[in-house]
Order: sequence, then structure tokens, then C-alpha cells
Amino acid sequence: MRRLFLALLLTLTAASVQAEGWSRIGHGRLTVNDLFGDRIDRWRTGSVAASYVFGPEWTGRLPAMPGQILEFRILGEVIAPVRLDLPWAMDRPYSQALSLGLHTHFDRGGWQMALGADAVITGPQTGLSDFQMFLHRITRFDHMLHPAVAAAQTPNGVHGSGVFEIGRELGLGAAVLRPYAELRVGVEDLARIGFDLSFGPVGRGELLVRDPVTGHRYRTITRRDQGMSLVVGADVAKVWESLHLPAATNTLTEARYRLRGGIHWQGKKWAGFYGLTWLGPEFVGQSEGQLVGALRLQVRF
Repeated sequence: MRRLFLALLLTLTAASVQAEGWSRIGHGRLTVNDLFGDRIDRWRTGSVAASYVFGPEWTGRLPAMPGQILEFRILGEVIAPVRLDLPWAMDRPYSQALSLGLHTHFDRGGWQMALGADAVITGPQTGLSDFQMFLHRITRFDHMLHPAVAAAQTPNGVHGSGVFEIGRELGLGAAVLRPYAELRVGVEDLARIGFDLSFGPVGRGELLVRDPVTGHRYRTITRRDQGMSLVVGADVAKVWESLHLPAATNTLTEARYRLRGGIHWQGKKWAGFYGLTWLGPEFVGQSEGQLVGALRLQVRF
């Protein structure tokens, strides 16, 4: 896995060195939290993704070669058992992960592709649990991290992770359907198929990248066209192995499902996104799925 990660990283870095006339041409971020959804603090409880995109001037279309558009991505995520303050052997372990990655986006014959590699830092060394407990204190939320839950969490480590996605946009009158497939290796080994369906002008001719937690695609290279777009999507994945769900303590479900919907809006100064995602059970013994919300607000002065 480390060899694959290094090969991907070196390929993308070599491509970027050859590029000329580069600048930062876009950025995006997405905050995901169960507070914005079913308001129950558990499982995929919270994450923040941020992307910074570099390349030549954006033409409204992806380049034909990888390495001409590069996205530097940061993702912080906290995954929790159903109760932070009450150890339960049948639940999943507490996990915190911070990833730093390099991704490229390109188009070959109408097929939109994304290829990337990430270094994923796990365990208490990330400090994400301290931030989560700080938020719990200031909001007077009484679920604090029990020492036994903390002791059983995913340990400190640095792991390589790779991802490849391929999709194609199909015009359906006023709507755009985008079926896609995804392969991930490393922290989680999985294969996924799904679709995104959008209605409206916002997002067209822009670069949208996929949030790994919810599957929502958030805007990075944007236009100023005002309006709204409704987006819906779904996918199913087969997961063979997960660092967050070790085989010694948890059994993976046969399939992992996600169902989502959201709204992009773009005004003169304000832009934003709000979406909901239903995440199906990920391990045997998880009593039900969960509903998480995703939010982004942007203002231009």
C-alpha cells in the first residue's frame, strides 16, 4: 500500500513540476456533522474537508491529461461509538483521522476522472478529540470521552491511501445525470458505484469534488451565475477492509449504502450549500443508519 501511495504521489508531483503559468484557481470546503442532521452524536459524527485547486486558467472543462489541474486536499474526521461516555464492546472503536492529499482531475473521451493519494494520520496525535471535547464543553453537551473509550481507539499511525473515480455526465433535458464508479485502497479498501443527478445552473462548467464521508460533490472552481441547483444521489459500496473497523472487534456489513440530497445556491455576494445524507449501517451490530448534514457558506465582499 505504501508503494502504491508513493507511486501516485510521485506521478502527480512530477506532472505539477512540468506545468507553467500556474496559479490558485479555486478552493472549496465542506463541514459535515450529525448536529446538522439527526442531532444524535454517534458514528460518522463530524468532518471538515478543504480543497485548494491549482492550475492554468479554467476554461470550463477538464484538461485531457492528468497533472494539469491539481487539488491539495485536507480532511479531518472524527468517528465515534454510539456513546462516548459509556464503553460498549459491541460498538465500533473511537477513531480520529487527519489526511493530507494530492489529487488531479482530467477528462478522457468524455469520461471525467479523478486520481489521488493521501497521507492519513490517525490516533490521539491528531488532537481532533481535544477539539471535539472543547466543542462539547462550550455547547454544554454532556457526552465526554470516557478513558476506556479513548484507550480502545484507533492508535497513532501514518497510512497511505489512494482513490480513483470515473464518471460521465449525461444530459436529460433540464437535468444532468452523472453515473460514477470509485475505487479506494489503504485506510479503507472498497469499490463503489453510484450516481449524482442535478437540476439547475449552479455547478455546471465548474469543478466539483467528492466529499468522502457523505458523497456530496462540493464546488471548488466556481462561476458567478446566480441561481439554485437541486442535487440528489445514491451509491453502494463493497468494503473488504477498514482501519476504522478492525476485524478483531467488528464485522463489516455486506454492503454500505448512502442516499443524499442537497441545494446549491449562488447570489451576488452569498453562496452556499446544504445537504442531508443517510448513511446505512457499516458494521454488524450497528442498530440503524444515521442522518448527517453538510454545510458550506461563502460571502464575497
